[in-house]
Amino acid sequence: MKIAVIGATGYVGQAVVNELAARQHQVTAFARNVEKVQSSDNIQAVAFDVNSADFSAQLQGFDAVVSAFNPGWTNPNIAAEFTQGANAIVAAAKQANVPYLLIVGGAGSLYVAPNVQLIDTPDFPKEIFDGANAARLLLGELQDRRDVNWAFISPPAMLGADAGFSEERTGEYRLGGNELLMNGEMPAGISVADLAIAIADDTEQKAHLHQRFTVASK
Repeated sequence: MKIAVIGATGYVGQAVVNELAARQHQVTAFARNVEKVQSSDNIQAVAFDVNSADFSAQLQGFDAVVSAFNPGWTNPNIAAEFTQGANAIVAAAKQANVPYLLIVGGAGSLYVAPNVQLIDTPDFPKEIFDGANAARLLLGELQDRRDVNWAFISPPAMLGADAGFSEERTGEYRLGGNELLMNGEMPAGISVADLAIAIADDTEQKAHLHQRFTVASK
């Protein structure tokens, strides 16, 4: 398959590029700093601004597009820049008639109780609220749209070593829907390598068209 990855040098994006390339897909890696993209015969690094007017032309001809776009959790303007960039990506995917756009969002919009999302709980970290809320708003805007072939994956609450989980690649994961996955009484987690496996599997199968889903380790 010909697959594009937007945000290809970020924490999630880099893992996704590596996983897709290992599966012998033809990967186009869109990034601001292309020198950070893994070197491989089946990876093409492309420097491009998603907010450019002609970005849709860059998305022509792909079997699927994975958006791991994120302006950075420490960016003080993350809410505005995430919204602007994500909207530009969705608009470009629509114009290019992308068959499957898988957007990597956050765990904040997952439900922990009826009508209660993780982001609205008292212990949700304030330092990432703005970015998580921007991702939640994006999901809300997408849910009734059928003019774009979108899907949306929310990682679990604990992603990788930075969240106190693991970086081990086990090759296994479990799927969920709109609710936060748990490990007993604790929020579940996943390594970024296993998240990339789940993303690659979903992209190959186009398994969640017009749906949000989540994953966690087994």
